Amino acid sequence: MQAAVFRGERDVRMEEVPDPEIEESTDAVVRITHTAVCGSDLWFYRGQREYEEGWRTGHEPMGIVEEVGDDVTNVRPGDRVLAPFSISCGACEFCRKGLHTSCVTGDTWAGELDGAQAEKVRAPHANGTLVRVPDRYADDEAVLEALMPLTDVMCTGHHAAVSAGVEAGDTAVVVGDGAVGLCGVLAARRLGAERIIAVGHHEDRLDIAREFGATATVSERGEAAVDRVRELTYGGANHVLECVGAESSFETAFDVARPGGTVGYVGVPAGVDEAAFLGTAFGKNVSLAGGIAPVRAYVDDLMADVVQGTLDPSPVFTKTVDLEDTPEGYRAMDERDAVKVLVRN
Repeated sequence: MQAAVFRGERDVRMEEVPDPEIEESTDAVVRITHTAVCGSDLWFYRGQREYEEGWRTGHEPMGIVEEVGDDVTNVRPGDRVLAPFSISCGACEFCRKGLHTSCVTGDTWAGELDGAQAEKVRAPHANGTLVRVPDRYADDEAVLEALMPLTDVMCTGHHAAVSAGVEAGDTAVVVGDGAVGLCGVLAARRLGAERIIAVGHHEDRLDIAREFGATATVSERGEAAVDRVRELTYGGANHVLECVGAESSFETAFDVARPGGTVGYVGVPAGVDEAAFLGTAFGKNVSLAGGIAPVRAYVDDLMADVVQGTLDPSPVFTKTVDLEDTPEGYRAMDERDAVKVLVRN
């Protein structure tokens, strides 16, 4: 079968690899119909994070179950499924408390395992990991595209909003205009925020933020951005979503947080010197909450909203490619020609 393989900096190739097979009784084999290129994929693509040559790529799978092991009971061949970026058993201490990303036998797609940017994957812990799409929507392309972001970015943006403590009537500031930040805007709106201020540098993305419910946008940089947000919020916001992971975005998030507020962070930290913003946090009694999003804990509730037509994060996909053109998807993301790329097989 064909699968995307990392061969070095800015070098992802489609290559022939062995078809996956059932190896454990808890496995399933899934034929991929939809996947995506994620902003976090760009870290290794750009050579900014270590990744072994020859490793598979892609961690956002959706497809059709083809085969299941003897102990798989939650899905069966023919089911349409999606899966979070993290693999989890669904039964251990941490899965039971909704922290599936800390599953004691968990893992993540790609790397040494099968990657989602491929024709098929072996899905370990199928009972705990695979999420069945209701049959009536299994072939509804519009619904499927709206569900795809639930494999990662929509649930990650939601985790930022939940971690920041957003509730009905609140004012929230979202730092970052990538797919996660845009989904953070959607999540804040879903949780009932009255005012949502999106901070970013790209007008086309801020247009999507407004479509998603941002009541104001800030495109200034550095101190000018901080000053503008403080002006709009009369001194800062109690609820700030950090959706980038860069040192500058953390600094902005803490600078615009109101004393006693909370920063919910989900951006994968990269090159961050925490000393640069901890002093600000300490002086203002600002809390930091969040981390890697436990997607499996959120996906059922968010899926219910998608299929009911009250939640649609699909506009984050601004480019679609066929599986064989996955390398073009990476190029488009790398050069900011796309917010997020949908890959169809």
